[in-house]
Amino acid sequence: MLLDSTVLPKFSHRVRFTRGAFDAANPALRNLFAADEAIATRRAVVLIDDGVARAYGDALETKLRAYFAAHATSMPVIAEICVVPGGEAVKQDTRLCDLVVELVEKHRICRKSFVIAIGGGAMLDAVGFGSAIAHRGVRLVRLPTTVLAQDDAAMGVKNGINRFGKKNFVGAFAVPFAVLCDELLLETLPDAVFRAGFSEAVKIALLKDPMFFAEIEQNAERIAARNLDAASPVIRRSAELHLRHIADGGDPFESNAARPLDFGHWAAHRLESMSGYAISHGDAVALGLLLDCRYSNLMNSKAEGWLSDADYARICACIKRLGLPTHHPLFADQDALLRGLDEFREHLGGTLTITMLRGIGRGVEIHELDTTLVRAAATELA
Repeated sequence: MLLDSTVLPKFSHRVRFTRGAFDAANPALRNLFAADEAIATRRAVVLIDDGVARAYGDALETKLRAYFAAHATSMPVIAEICVVPGGEAVKQDTRLCDLVVELVEKHRICRKSFVIAIGGGAMLDAVGFGSAIAHRGVRLVRLPTTVLAQDDAAMGVKNGINRFGKKNFVGAFAVPFAVLCDELLLETLPDAVFRAGFSEAVKIALLKDPMFFAEIEQNAERIAARNLDAASPVIRRSAELHLRHIADGGDPFESNAARPLDFGHWAAHRLESMSGYAISHGDAVALGLLLDCRYSNLMNSKAEGWLSDADYARICACIKRLGLPTHHPLFADQDALLRGLDEFREHLGGTLTITMLRGIGRGVEIHELDTTLVRAAATELA
């Protein structure tokens, strides 16, 4: 007897942008829970990235509790608020994931109750993994607090931690219940952290939207200077493009070989690992993009129709004007760098599929790399 079937689950992926999410007069956070008619019977544990907690002091927890109290009939009950470590270090072991599972058990959080995570992308990854494995999935609400988390990471449907020196080796796919991006939370970021998130906006623009790239290019200095009139539309457009690819691209759980959103990431992940995660993800993506763009440009020596010299120069200039790194000495260790290709191939499912560029807004999938050209590109960037 053969019993074959196709499973097609449907998920709602709610994303909202606002300013001042914890102001009682702002309904955005309350409205996230409006679809749940039994919301007043639900419970929530709240985890706050310690970087955010340090920036706001006791005021953040005070405002959060006041907000939930002001909207008590429309919100879950807060069972506990915990301040937890943030940054890539929290993805190096299971401690934060374990804490989430322990809090779910301690406070009798049911599958229809909530884990609320307020923090940067790495913290959201680790907390999200914990919420995905507790009860095989507790509802997760993300409030991303970095540019990179708001314009990319929080839009995703995957969570995970690092193992064996490999990025995101352990993880799960889980669609968040909701994502609320608060522009106000970006104002306390260190300058380097603020700028680093725009590498993901450059990535998605290069893949999907030449006019969007031109907008980033035109406003790069203002973005780097933290002018929110210039930066906020870029963050929101990047988030929209990432979300639309995930929701409408036909492969939200990455079952296929191709992963266009990982453009520039095979090298980025390897550089992070090689540096002991001293290089931030955003900076590593900028470097990985430059490597793959230069490779795409060098491919013109073998065949016509690849990234032009003029477009490559535009990309380099844009990344530099955004205040992102354009060189790194780790590119000199090309044997170690190229080992990242095998790790990436394994992560993809055994067949190497990498996105390169024929032009700005014109990606192409390839299944093998000319390592001579990779080495040449890396040498220039070292």
